[in-house]
Amino acid sequence: MYVCICHGVTDHDIRRAAEAGVSSVAELTMRTGLGSGCGTCGEMAGELLAEARAAREFPLPVFAAAA
Repeated sequence: MYVCICHGVTDHDIRRAAEAGVSSVAELTMRTGLGSGCGTCGEMAGELLAEARAAREFPLPVFAAAA
């Protein structure tokens, strides 16, 4: 899905950026141009970036250690 219509940035682009280490919307803007047009995509982009970073930190389910 397109998140930033002005610059053609998709949710996949945001996930890839998170995988590459992008940690803030400001850095995402520098790399993709997202949010530098009309700016209405900033909130959604921030949410998607946070979700992607959280998924990256814990990629596998955590199981309790066996007793």
